[in-house]
Amino acid sequence: MKHMKFKKNKSTIKDVIFGKNVTIVEPVNLYGCEISDNCFIGPFVEIQKNVKIGKNTRVQSHSFICSKVNIGDNCFVGHGVNFVNDKFYNFEIERNQKKFLKTRIGNNVLIGSNSTILPVIIENQVVIGAGSVVTKKCYKKKKYAGNPAKLIK
Repeated sequence: MKHMKFKKNKSTIKDVIFGKNVTIVEPVNLYGCEISDNCFIGPFVEIQKNVKIGKNTRVQSHSFICSKVNIGDNCFVGHGVNFVNDKFYNFEIERNQKKFLKTRIGNNVLIGSNSTILPVIIENQVVIGAGSVVTKKCYKKKKYAGNPAKLIK
């Protein structure tokens, strides 16, 4: 039997721009991102470079926010939400990060736990139901749910 060494709950916080009154519950991986005033980042969250989190936004535990995501003010990102930007084309993996797609989340958006957000625009005051897979633009003051997420109200 091979012996392996593991790091115990060690956080990586590198090159992060923090606003005022930000709460971070470790362990987390945060690097090259910007987190605005009065935000909460739960444990086991990873936020990659070129991500901006707006004021008063809460990101719950076990969520993953990939590069090129912009989340507005007063948003809620539930537990286990995954943002992805590395879509496959012609059965190949895109390795050039410059070609990764952007995601923009407006203000006052609520994203339910275990949702997956592909590169899209979600406008202001949208609710995304838990477990949804968002593949297309979501319009202002609407509710979406399902896989793929569809307008429900």
